[in-house]
Amino acid sequence: MSEYVIVTDSSADLTQELVEELELSVLPLSFTIRGTTLEDHPDKRNMSSKEFYQLLRDGEMSTTSAVNMQQYIDLLEPVLTEGKDVLILSFTSGLSNTCQASMMAASELREKFPERKIEVVDTLCASAGQGLLVWCAGKKRLAGESLEAVRDWCEENKMKVCHWVTVNDLMHLKRGGRISATTALAGTLLQIKPIIHVDDAGKLDTVDKARGRKAALDYLVKKVQDTAIDPQEQTVFLSHSDCQEDIEYVAAQLREKVGVKDVKICDIGPVIGSHTGPGCAVVFFFGQPR
Repeated sequence: MSEYVIVTDSSADLTQELVEELELSVLPLSFTIRGTTLEDHPDKRNMSSKEFYQLLRDGEMSTTSAVNMQQYIDLLEPVLTEGKDVLILSFTSGLSNTCQASMMAASELREKFPERKIEVVDTLCASAGQGLLVWCAGKKRLAGESLEAVRDWCEENKMKVCHWVTVNDLMHLKRGGRISATTALAGTLLQIKPIIHVDDAGKLDTVDKARGRKAALDYLVKKVQDTAIDPQEQTVFLSHSDCQEDIEYVAAQLREKVGVKDVKICDIGPVIGSHTGPGCAVVFFFGQPR
């Protein structure tokens, strides 16, 4: 069996510890804030999460851009030259052109390296939901499973990765043009917190609302309780944008009320955080329905 490398991008929001543990290759996406463009690396990046989210709270706006085909080629070519195959697990095509860029790069590189295998999976996942799928794939690779077996497992299981999201800062969503000023003001005054999930097309969809932050966090826990597949055997991933206390509360509730096997907490990086704003809390797990 040929040696292969799993490649993902920084929107997976994996910690550097997990990246190193799984021997992953991570392509950084970029974000621009205060006129400066920075790369979003797993290893605490060019800007700390605290600093980034404080800038957003102070009214700064951050914009993002997808990677292009050439960036993928530059990352993958040395790996292929070493005689290794590549499995790319990409950010959902429902939210970014990153996956399309990876597919274009793979097509071009197959012509240059016909003896090598280059496979792409559109994860239809985001943030640590993508991270959860990548983590499972990485563990399977380390256990000796082939590229084809891991690819097939990802394709068969990606639609089971549930993403349940709540955001605290409606005014940030308003500034980003995702809700109206009237909705943001009314929601803020009434302490209405939207509940969002990633749908089957890999896109964000607002599906419910909760009154108050604690109720919103409890909603996330209830979703795991109600729809997770064998939660006592699962490692659940959580991510947050500078609301450590809130996400620790969710983790404690998952252990106490659901009895999940393990919980891993990741920071939401600047690329995803540019769109969610500070105070976003998310739970990711395998469940039915998504």
